[in-house]
Amino acid sequence: MIHFQLVSLDGSKFDDDVYEVTVPTLEGEIGILDHHMPLIAVAKTGVVAVRRQARDSDAQREFFAINGGAIEVVDNKLRILVDEADHADDINEAEAEAAMERAKKMKAEATDQVSLEHAQALVDRHAVRLQVANLKRRRSKR
Repeated sequence: MIHFQLVSLDGSKFDDDVYEVTVPTLEGEIGILDHHMPLIAVAKTGVVAVRRQARDSDAQREFFAINGGAIEVVDNKLRILVDEADHADDINEAEAEAAMERAKKMKAEATDQVSLEHAQALVDRHAVRLQVANLKRRRSKR
């Protein structure tokens, strides 16, 4: 087991021993297991998947939508520090859909590079939230 902490600006989102955590990084998705080598990396906006026990199926994993951040693995501890993290259970799919539509409208109406980049970041953020909500919905149907 590896100790996993997910901390956002709002506080701790997860703090427990787990079997495996899958994290999106700039270099691609990586899996962190017990006794992982020391690592410092950049987390990109994406889905963090947590498998609490080795015997847990993919459908039993917990999911978080994160918005970038920093990853540190040292002494069998994984810490991910992010601006925002939403647990799948906390995402309202209808609200996320509406936010995605607003972000797409902002992107379409952007008149300069800064506005365009801001709107694209919002689109990316809400796309991940919708992906996590979809994973939750599929998990609950099983």
